[in-house]
Amino acid sequence: MFIDHIRIYARAGDGGNGHVSFRREKFVPRGGPDGGDGGNGGKVILRVDPSTDNLREYHYDPKLIAKDGAPGLQWKRTGKTGGDRIGRVPPGTVVYRCPAENVQEAVKMERSEEGIDLEPVADLTEEGQEFVLCEGGIGGKGNVHFKSSTNQSPTEATPGTEGDRGVFYLELRRIADAGLVGFPNAGKSTLISKLSHAHPKVANYPFTTLQPVVGVVEFPGFRRCTVADIPGLIEGAHENRGLGHEFLRHITRCRLLLFVVDIAGSEMRDPIRDLEILRTEIKEYDEELARFPWMVVANKMDLEGAAGKLEQLEQRFPKVRVLPISAETGEGLDALRLMLDDEVGYRV
Repeated sequence: MFIDHIRIYARAGDGGNGHVSFRREKFVPRGGPDGGDGGNGGKVILRVDPSTDNLREYHYDPKLIAKDGAPGLQWKRTGKTGGDRIGRVPPGTVVYRCPAENVQEAVKMERSEEGIDLEPVADLTEEGQEFVLCEGGIGGKGNVHFKSSTNQSPTEATPGTEGDRGVFYLELRRIADAGLVGFPNAGKSTLISKLSHAHPKVANYPFTTLQPVVGVVEFPGFRRCTVADIPGLIEGAHENRGLGHEFLRHITRCRLLLFVVDIAGSEMRDPIRDLEILRTEIKEYDEELARFPWMVVANKMDLEGAAGKLEQLEQRFPKVRVLPISAETGEGLDALRLMLDDEVGYRV
């Protein structure tokens, strides 16, 4: 199961209460106050872990709850600090705060006509990066702090403060150097399987790919790049038709967009019209995204009629680089790899 967005409840630990006690020993029958402070509550921390690639672990248990601090002890001993709760998230996770106190309330708000307003609080992209989602409460003061010249036996102590808590929305935006964008059956899954060691499901029917697949493309000289196969879009994706927003958000971090078209029109589609629709969908979804560097990968050049339609495509988009390939036969893949190395390759 691939989960790329989820709502969770997080609660940091409360601080322990301060302790009230007095030193009473065999030869010190009337010792002064010795109540210790309460321990601080544990924090809720999100940590970027590259070994996880989605948010599935929060699907069945959408809670992150840290431990409370222990109460203070006699002999001026501070209570034990509550243990932190660390939640793993994949690189590319964006964190939002929901204006709700619990998950049930957040769901009700989402279903209402007013919807739900999300406040972005963190963008987690680097391996090992940590973000404190909820700060733990502060331990209370023991009665040892309230001794004075006029109050030799104080019986007061302060309670620990509550830890932060709230509802948060986690959204994964896959990080890749290049993103393959195209209609269903354009050949993106076959292409990424030939370029990298990724093994997406490939079949001759629409929407074979239902989740983003990221493959690593290796180049000579210890260089590489990552390429994401974004599930096929449909017209109206920017309005969230089909699974538009589920797919489009995953290309917002790519450095290069590769529009893959069936240049032979084997699915009774016009490659020029397809490219125009795809560009429109990208622009309507995010105008900044439409300004990203982009190229066209003209796939299925091995099929009849592809050469003529390639010429028409190049005439329609004279300033756009078009790379003719056949993912099935391997034609043009070396040139595509060379382009990827030049544009987005990096040394490991």
